[in-house]
Amino acid sequence: MSRVAPPPGLRTTFEEDPSATRLVLVRHGEANVNVSGVIGGHQGCTGLTNVGREQVGALATRLSTSHELEATTVLIASELERAKETAAILQSALPRVQEIEIDCEMCELHPGVADGLTWDELVDTYGAADWRGDPRVPFAPEGESWLGFVERVTAGLEAVMIRHRGSKVVVATHAGVIEASVLGLMLGQPERRMGLATKHASMTEWEHSDQGWRLLRYNDAYVG
Repeated sequence: MSRVAPPPGLRTTFEEDPSATRLVLVRHGEANVNVSGVIGGHQGCTGLTNVGREQVGALATRLSTSHELEATTVLIASELERAKETAAILQSALPRVQEIEIDCEMCELHPGVADGLTWDELVDTYGAADWRGDPRVPFAPEGESWLGFVERVTAGLEAVMIRHRGSKVVVATHAGVIEASVLGLMLGQPERRMGLATKHASMTEWEHSDQGWRLLRYNDAYVG
């Protein structure tokens, strides 16, 4: 019988593998730091705005209606308040999730001593790193570089996959983590910047199987 599809090594598309590990990265809703211009590390982050809560609530309503993530058994949040608050809202739409796992590897880039400063204060005090020229320069003293951040996130996502192999996992996280996932898992180019316009309360979904990592969707946000 003749083949109806190319051999695996030549294929450009694959069917979804029901036994694969699935990671759905959800960017937090609009946060106070997004509108105040404050650098939101562990100290500077004060959670979501009312708009942000509405954004995540709309996504939770969609998920409750569509049941598209009802097989999720693991819910992870970064340590930052805007991500933890996002996860708490989403939990109502994930009936099989019993608790929220906190994972600092899913945090936005660590800003070091600039945490809690405004962007103007950062520039006036420490200058602004130009990662297009050198991605190894720290954000600020005691902070991460872009290269170090992408490597940390990539290793963290690999660890989540191993820890929860074969499960469907939702991670409440950040735009930088989502960009880092593309650079580290798909492109293998941690030093690059892409400038992705990742929407608040949007979903980016990865699948890991014996074929490796595969991006299933990006920037899937609720539109009411």
